[in-house]
Amino acid sequence: MTRRIILITGGQRSGKSGEAERLALSLAANPVYLATAHVWDEEFRERVRLHQERRGKQWMNIEEEKELSRHDVSGRVVVIDCVTLWLTNYFFEAENAAVKDILEAVKVEFDRFTAQDATFIFVTNEIGSGGVSENALQRRFTDLQGWMNQYIAQKADEVILMVSGIVVKVKG
Repeated sequence: MTRRIILITGGQRSGKSGEAERLALSLAANPVYLATAHVWDEEFRERVRLHQERRGKQWMNIEEEKELSRHDVSGRVVVIDCVTLWLTNYFFEAENAAVKDILEAVKVEFDRFTAQDATFIFVTNEIGSGGVSENALQRRFTDLQGWMNQYIAQKADEVILMVSGIVVKVKG
């Protein structure tokens, strides 16, 4: 297997995760689902449980909030869902750090993780498509998210934009 990076982006509830899962299952009988979410409360824990149940037993589930590269996924097809929650984990751990410093740390981790020979399907959000927030914290995070999305898209072999459940090929 040669390394391949696919980025699936779009708005909230645009069909990103469903498309990532469909694509992964078309490429492998037993793909990996790497969940980056921090479980904040019981409602979210139940949401995670329902997602795992819906995916079924053919998926290998990994939960990892930050250090994706700790996991050997060589030779596998892996869905990373999602970049936004992954960045959130870095952002709030180092909330007083400059955005450029957080971005550099995340880029290093991304490069370390994607150095493996695997097919990586990253799911992310286009959170900066609306207006500029009045909230300074939100503006900082939107900058981080936008710059990281650009970095991944640059490295990606394929970029897909989801619009109302419809796949729009952007790259590749």
